[in-house]
Order: sequence, then structure tokens, then C-alpha cells
Amino acid sequence: MNTAAPARPTPPRTPRRRLAAFLHRHAGVRLSLLLSAPALWLGLAYLGALAALFVTAFWSTDTFTGDLVRVPTWRNFQDLLTADVYRTIALRSVGVAVAVTLIDLLIAFPMAFAMAKLASPRAQRWLVIAVLTPLWASYLVKAYAWRVMLGSEGLLGWGYGLTATVLTLSYLWLPYMILPIYAGLERLPDSLLEAAGDLGARGRRTFRTVVWPLALPAVIAGSVFTFSLSLGDYITVKIVGGTSQLIGNVVYDNIGAANNLPFAAAVATVPVMIMLIYLAAVRRTGALENL
Repeated sequence: MNTAAPARPTPPRTPRRRLAAFLHRHAGVRLSLLLSAPALWLGLAYLGALAALFVTAFWSTDTFTGDLVRVPTWRNFQDLLTADVYRTIALRSVGVAVAVTLIDLLIAFPMAFAMAKLASPRAQRWLVIAVLTPLWASYLVKAYAWRVMLGSEGLLGWGYGLTATVLTLSYLWLPYMILPIYAGLERLPDSLLEAAGDLGARGRRTFRTVVWPLALPAVIAGSVFTFSLSLGDYITVKIVGGTSQLIGNVVYDNIGAANNLPFAAAVATVPVMIMLIYLAAVRRTGALENL
């Protein structure tokens, strides 16, 4: 007697099933659909905004009515290149960004190394939380806290200016340097450090030949954050910078008080170009390929 179960009928191939089967066979199409929404958002919100910025930089403002004149002109960029004050402000902004990046690197690297290689797993979790905790507070709260400390009757009493700006920005962006370096050092195998010690390398040589080359991509990743964020910041300069002027302040003042949006857009292209040059220089080292 045949006891075999009857064959189940083949389910109908609905459009949904056909689509699922097609996506299963074509991984590239499936990946493209998954990335379409983020790519669309990037194109509209970021690249679209940059395109509008560059277009506006070639417009001008009517000196009598204050209306935008949508006629292409190089006048804004000519003013930027010929006026000494704007070159000084650009160099000052780059100097502040470099100083903040170096200060954060000097503080972040030892701390990240201790977190990744010296602390216990439980202590690592608490240290990561401690690094992230300042990010939960408002930017303005932290900036005004430094204003209180740096005021004439504050805890430090150093006053306002570029030094106060560098200190405040170094504090604000320090977590963005610690976390990438910590992630890079955590991937560094302990066996490499042990092998260097077994071969007779002292701490300085181990750092120079083993730790630093492998951690360099993470350092560059952190520097991109601290450098770019410092280069375009204007709120901290307004709060603790006193009479100091950086690129961000020039952009803000021309949008608000001066009501010269085209010139503000032209000034805003300066940090964009500086970051493109920086990323191109970093890419030539090959560090970004190992991130």
C-alpha cells in the first residue's frame, strides 16, 4: 500500500514572490535598492546644499535695495583674494584648527591606548561611557561653562581671545579624537606588542615602528573631525573669543548684520576647499584606504 504523502500544490507566483525571487538572484540590484534612500538623502541634503552654496557665491547684492542680483560675477572671490584681512582670518582659522587637532591628539592618544590595551574589559566600558558623556550635554552649555571659567572672576581667569577659543574647542571635540583612536588601537593585536618586546624593542621603538603606523589611519580619521569642526566653528568664538575673528564669524556676520548672502557663500567655500586639499593630501599617504 502506497503511504506517501500527496505532493503539495505549487503556490501561485504572485508579483510579490516574483520580485523576491528576482532580488534573491540579483544581489547588485538588492544592494542598490538598499542604498538608494541614503544616497538620495546625501545627494539632496548635502551635495545639493553645496551646489547651491557655490552658485550663490557667484551672485551679488544690490547696494541700494539689498536684493540678490542673480548675475554671475567673480567680485566676491576677488574681494577675498585681494583683501589682506580675509587672508589673515583664513590663516588664523587654519592655525586654530591645527592647534586644536594637535592638543586633542596629545591628550587622546595616551588615553585611548590605556583604554584599549591597559584597562580591563569592564573598565573599558566605563571609560567609553565617560568619553561619551560630554556629548550628551548641550554645545552651548559646555561653551558657556568655559566662558564662566575663563572670565575675569572665573576659576582660570585667563580672559577671552584665541587661547580661550583653542581651549574650548579642544574640550568640545576631544571625544571625536579619542573614539577613532581607541577603535584603531583596539584592533591592534597584542601579539605584535609582545613580539616587539621579545625581539628587544624598547617602548619608544615599539611605538614608532609598530603602534604608530597601525594607528595612523585612526589618528587621521580623528583629525578630520577635529580639524573640520574647528575650522568652521563660529559659536565658540562668539562666546569666548572676544574680538577674535575666524572664518565662521565672517560667514555669520555677512548673513545677518551685513545681509550679504553671496559674499557669505563665497567665504564659506574657503573651509570647503581647505578640507578638500587636506583630504587629498591625506589620501596620498594611503592612510584613508586602511580605515
